[in-house]
Amino acid sequence: MGLVDRALDGDRLALARLVSEIEDESPAGDAALGELFPHTGRAHLVGVTGGSGTGKSTLVNQLALKIRSVQGNGYPKKVAIVAVDPSSPFSGGAILGDRIRMRDLAGDSGIFIRSMASRGALGGLARRTRSVVQVLDACGYDLILIETVGAGQSEVEIASTAHTTIVVDSPGLGDEVQAIKAGILEIADILVVNKADLPDAPKAVMALRMALELGYPKGAANRLQDGQAEPVATPSIWTPPLLETIATRGEGIEPLVRAIDGHRDYLIASGEIEARQRGRVRAEMDHLLRDQLAVDFLSARGEDAYQKAIERVLARELSPRQAVQSIIRGAPEGR
Repeated sequence: MGLVDRALDGDRLALARLVSEIEDESPAGDAALGELFPHTGRAHLVGVTGGSGTGKSTLVNQLALKIRSVQGNGYPKKVAIVAVDPSSPFSGGAILGDRIRMRDLAGDSGIFIRSMASRGALGGLARRTRSVVQVLDACGYDLILIETVGAGQSEVEIASTAHTTIVVDSPGLGDEVQAIKAGILEIADILVVNKADLPDAPKAVMALRMALELGYPKGAANRLQDGQAEPVATPSIWTPPLLETIATRGEGIEPLVRAIDGHRDYLIASGEIEARQRGRVRAEMDHLLRDQLAVDFLSARGEDAYQKAIERVLARELSPRQAVQSIIRGAPEGR
């Protein structure tokens, strides 16, 4: 039995090896992705993003514990966690500390944790995050939690990867309206103020609540009341619920699980799930197309031509844009 069949049968070691092949971008990993793709499309993907120090890893840990404790349709959901850690700019490696922080989940066969190094990729995700998520989806995980690097406002790529995006903020980071800045509030399906026991928490909650009230019309899919998501009968526009948690004590986690379920129900009832799926496919194909075109183009032109263009930019003979245009046009070296 091959690696793919064993992974589909629930062999966790085979799954881990398969994920490693895909992370390494090996031909065997790419072939496995093609075999597994027909089995995808069943998992609910939940992104967890926000600035460094907001407690994302602890929150993900508590979320997984709570979700596993809830019986649905006669069984608890299988949960996978993909945690992206920043790579060192010097060694290229990463600490991958999420496995240390999530040791509470060890021993549960219904939970699979994979840490990934960002390897310099921007947007909060690693280069192969989407592919790894597809593998976990195909192998029967009902809910996949994707934790981004924690770089702040650059982490908008998660919105084109997940069905539900949770933006985590916390008080005391020097700016209680950090999450309101461009690119973060707009991607949130659920807003969480973690570390809600800190003295500045009410200010952070008030700032976010005011921003939500200004940004969303009345009669949206849920109202904000005491941090709870209150669904209405006819979904129209989803208003992100604003929830408060203290992840270190496991407080506020149950309302967050309900909000995730509520958002999934909204996506299905409104038909938006199909639009998001189309957007996810388009984003991934655009990403793959850009990468492959760059590889093919540079292969056809040759590395020497590219290096010569770099030298001309360093000599201030061409701007970077002019250099790229000259390579695309295949201009002679002296022009």
